Amino acid sequence: ARRELAVAYEDAGIDLMDNGKFAQGLVGAEAAFGRYEFDPIGFSKYTELVPWFREAELKHGRIAMLAWLGLVVPDFVRIPGEAYSFEAVPRVIDAHDALNADAGPNFQIILFISIVELCCAKKVFEWNSVETAGDYNLTRLFPEDDEAQKQMRIAELKNGRLAMIAFGGAVTQAVITGKPFPWTF
Repeated sequence: ARRELAVAYEDAGIDLMDNGKFAQGLVGAEAAFGRYEFDPIGFSKYTELVPWFREAELKHGRIAMLAWLGLVVPDFVRIPGEAYSFEAVPRVIDAHDALNADAGPNFQIILFISIVELCCAKKVFEWNSVETAGDYNLTRLFPEDDEAQKQMRIAELKNGRLAMIAFGGAVTQAVITGKPFPWTF
């Protein structure tokens, strides 16, 4: 049965009104020299949307980590096939345009991603709470200790944030230089 957002918050021990903590007390504001509560636009004030924002941040961070790998690895290794060879697509940054067709690889990727998103959308709407944001039932891989789990969550957030910035910089450098990895002049 579909759980209402209010029930999910109540189960998580969070008041729908502001509980007085930055971003409802989620991890991620920790910095090297104490807490750094950076929210210039004020998204954390919308307490009913904080779990959705965290879900989006985790998802975008995970995708950016994979995207950075997807930008670097094809400069060294390609899948078999003439259309994917180094001669057909010499620069990875040109792969999107080179492989764009009616039912080509890009269409297949979009279809696959759409199916995965539709399957995950049910989870997001049913269990939209702070504790379950970004949880795809892989928490059994986490350490048993609560403090170690918190450190792993912080590490994933920070690596995801870094990957989002790194991917933007890598794409920009690849376009400007027009060369393969490491995209130097």
